[in-house]
Amino acid sequence: MATTKDTKCTKEDKDFDSLSGVVIGCAIEVHRHLGPGLLESAYEQCLARELSLKGIPFRLQVPLPVHYKGMNLDCGYRMDLLVGEQLIVELKSVDKLNNIHEAQLITYMKLANIKTGLLMNFNCEILKSGIKRFMN
Repeated sequence: MATTKDTKCTKEDKDFDSLSGVVIGCAIEVHRHLGPGLLESAYEQCLARELSLKGIPFRLQVPLPVHYKGMNLDCGYRMDLLVGEQLIVELKSVDKLNNIHEAQLITYMKLANIKTGLLMNFNCEILKSGIKRFMN
């Protein structure tokens, strides 16, 4: 099970920290300009613009099939952003993050075989308080 990151650093951790730091910086810039209260899709498009301006490779709304007993099932799951093919960013615009939001990201990380993830809630006064980092 994935957990929030609070242990010793490896090279992989430092790469994650560097990439996630850039993504968090871009998200803070978006939040600074837009503030809370918009739909998730607006934040997604603006974050994509910020990442593009920084030259960070990413994909939006990446299909995520469920692998079950030798079959890939298209159940309609999509990752909001996949950054650098190594970081899943799941965006929310909700009153508060709940366990189900964390479970969703952790499951996406497992299904995609991606070890790192960020859960971001743009519907808060200070974005930093709405960000959680995960490593599997």
